[in-house]
Amino acid sequence: MANVLAIHSVCSSIATFLNNTYPASTSGTTMPTCDFEVLSSQEMASAPAEGNRISLFLYRATVNEHSRQQRPSRAPNALPAPLHLDLHILLSAWGGTALDEHITMAWAMRQLHLHPLLDASSLSPEPGWDADEVIQIVPAELSTEDIMRIWDALEPSYRLSASYIARTVRLDPDELPEARAVVSSRTSYSAGLAS
Repeated sequence: MANVLAIHSVCSSIATFLNNTYPASTSGTTMPTCDFEVLSSQEMASAPAEGNRISLFLYRATVNEHSRQQRPSRAPNALPAPLHLDLHILLSAWGGTALDEHITMAWAMRQLHLHPLLDASSLSPEPGWDADEVIQIVPAELSTEDIMRIWDALEPSYRLSASYIARTVRLDPDELPEARAVVSSRTSYSAGLAS
């Protein structure tokens, strides 16, 4: 479990993993140079930078369907349950040629297929991950209509894209200050006077 920096940590850790494992050549083919970076909505809507890149764009965050029905604990000193999130990430290829876009996207998709888990050692440390924390990266199905809506909202022309879900990102509640002890006293009445 982690703090509110977890969402950005997961996205940037995926980009870092892809950057660090990107080869100079594979299967006898020289790979085009490529950068992997997390982009904001504003950066996605602006003119693309020169060169080849795969962008990671967080287009949606949802409460994990399996944790929605989790009831809060009724124990007197229990902390609130963590928030379990699924992060919906769009990988998009930006390149000067179709070949560059196809090669870099195919490589990134294969890499995420071969390495679908990020453990705490692969995640950036800022959120304070637990040592046993694991984030699973799975392909997601997006209808043609949904993907076109995303690109229509962003305004750059459509790019070759693939959708993934990073699950389950658990956000801890902030530590609550310790509650003060309940003060109680007995008051007895005798002859109409409190003692």
